[in-house]
Amino acid sequence: MRVVDRRSFIDMPWANGGGRTLELFRLPHPERSGAFALRMSVATVAEGGPFSRFAGVDRLLGLLEGEGMALSLADGRRLMLDAPGRVAAFPGEIDVRCRLLGGALRDCNLMLARDWGRGELERLTPADGETVRLEAGDLVLLYLQRGEWARGDEALPPGGLLLLESESVALRADGEAVAWLARVTRFDRADGRM
Repeated sequence: MRVVDRRSFIDMPWANGGGRTLELFRLPHPERSGAFALRMSVATVAEGGPFSRFAGVDRLLGLLEGEGMALSLADGRRLMLDAPGRVAAFPGEIDVRCRLLGGALRDCNLMLARDWGRGELERLTPADGETVRLEAGDLVLLYLQRGEWARGDEALPPGGLLLLESESVALRADGEAVAWLARVTRFDRADGRM
C-alpha cells in the first residue's frame, strides 16, 4: 500500500476561471507520451459552464460537498448530482454544460483512458469504529475525504490518498469518516480484453 500525503497533490486553476482542480494522482499512459491512463482529482466548482473535453477518456464524477449540479450532455442526456455521493458517468469527448444547483461545490473526478482500462467510483460512509475491507484488484485508490482512518495502530494522513495494487487491506474509520473509492481494472495489453 502506498500512501500519498495531501501536500503532494497538485493544485491548479482552470483556464476559464470557473474553479480549481487538485490532482490527487496521475498515471502516464504506457503508449502515448504526455497522455494519462488514469487521473483522479478533486475540483472546486465556483460557477457553471462548459466542461473541458477529453477525447478517448471515460469520466466518473461524484459530488463531495455542496448542493450539486445538473449536467446537460450534447447527446440529450441530463444527469443530476444533487446529493453527496451521487456519481455520473459520461464520455470525455462529449460536450457537457454544468449548472450549479446552489453555490460552489466540490466534486471527485476519476478519468480513465478508454483503451487502457475501466473503473468504478463510490462514496464510503462507514460508521465510527467500523472496519472497511478493500479487496485485491488491479488498482484501488481511496481518497480520505474526512474523518480519521487507521491501518492497525498506524494513523493515516487526513485528506490523503491510498493506492493499492493487487493487495488487500483493512482500515478502521472514526470521526464521521468519508472516503471515495475508485476500483480500476486494466485491459490485457495483448488482446485488448480484461
